[in-house]
Amino acid sequence: MASPVVKKTASIEEVLAAIDAARDKVMADEVKSLTKLGIPKAMAYQMIASRFHQKVGNQEEAEPDPFEGNATTSWEEIS
Repeated sequence: MASPVVKKTASIEEVLAAIDAARDKVMADEVKSLTKLGIPKAMAYQMIASRFHQKVGNQEEAEPDPFEGNATTSWEEIS
């Protein structure tokens, strides 16, 4: 006879923490790879942070995403 399947639930905080940990590991691996290629560590951090839309050091914000809905220009200004 088969035993019943037990479903484990995770809180939103646990899921977010797991996602953050995985992202941090990927970012660290990519920085390590770039520094092995001879790119300075600070530049590697900046390159990777811009890909993951993260803030680095004293940087105010990564490049604004043109597809985000908070654009400052309206359709009338474009045309």
